[in-house]
Amino acid sequence: MEYRVWRRRTAGLLLLALLLLAGCSGSSREGPVTVRIGVALYQQDDTFISTVVQHLEQFAREEEQARDIKLNLNVADGRGSQSAQNEQVDRFLSQGYDVMCVNIVDRTAAAVIIDKAQAAGVPVLFSNREPVEEDLARWEGAYYVGSDGAQSGQLQGGIVLDAWRGDPAGLDRSGDGVLQYVMLEGEPGHQDAAIRTEYSIKTVTGAGISVEKLANDTANWQRAQASAKMGQWLKDEEIGPRIEVVFSNNDDMALGAIDAYRAAGIEDLPVIVGIDATPPAREAIKEGTLTGTVLNDAKGQAEAIFELAYALSTGRDVKEAVPRLEGQYVWLPHRTITIGNVMQEFDD
Repeated sequence: MEYRVWRRRTAGLLLLALLLLAGCSGSSREGPVTVRIGVALYQQDDTFISTVVQHLEQFAREEEQARDIKLNLNVADGRGSQSAQNEQVDRFLSQGYDVMCVNIVDRTAAAVIIDKAQAAGVPVLFSNREPVEEDLARWEGAYYVGSDGAQSGQLQGGIVLDAWRGDPAGLDRSGDGVLQYVMLEGEPGHQDAAIRTEYSIKTVTGAGISVEKLANDTANWQRAQASAKMGQWLKDEEIGPRIEVVFSNNDDMALGAIDAYRAAGIEDLPVIVGIDATPPAREAIKEGTLTGTVLNDAKGQAEAIFELAYALSTGRDVKEAVPRLEGQYVWLPHRTITIGNVMQEFDD
């Protein structure tokens, strides 16, 4: 057993014995247990990530009310800088936090964080941005909570496939039997950007539909960047008038595409699809500007992160606390969200 872990457990047993003695002697009542969870984010203004954090904070408040404990949830924003996030991790470790939850900036930097956490005896939970498998395997105290990028791409492609089958003439505006599309991609190097891009198109072509890529570019998950990129494509006479589908690796970029169409004064939108099912995207589906999205379960991920972090912090059995846990991984399933089910799936 690592020295720090042994020392903390021994100190905890001594503290418990002292508290029991104090109780027997008629001393004042024991105060609530404090659990300290450090949360390091790649970028808090990302709509999906901010939604996960909101749910985490809600679960923490509910747990405090249900049990005689105090939960200190400290959220730090890396603002897209791995060096800044490394400093935040160092601070959590130096201040003796019980567990760390890391939405890592650069997935290839996970080994450094895992080694630091192992040396300090502090479990670390990665989420949404998956570390390299070999890095996570470095220590049994490292975990990952997220969703399967391939499944999200397949379901997104399925939305387009359903639209084609439901109204082929309406979708195939050129009448050439070929689906012309543009692709708004997430951050370069992020596993989900590459996988969602690949599998969304594979799903369409695998059904026997011919496609033509008119343009693709990264917009780094950002709505404003996507709007700017889409605006450029709309001005290009070889691209803009021919777009029949806009694939987007996430909802924020899909909403950015809609913004660009509005700014250009174009009301007749092509099929536009996203991934995440964020609240703004769901509103766009209801108003008819976004054809569909794929639920990346922010609440489910937050619940798994919280339950796993709380179990690790308090010595509970992690498998019992999080039945979905498979080894060091928790995978949350995706679901398709369109106008046909958005009202039933959500109460907002």
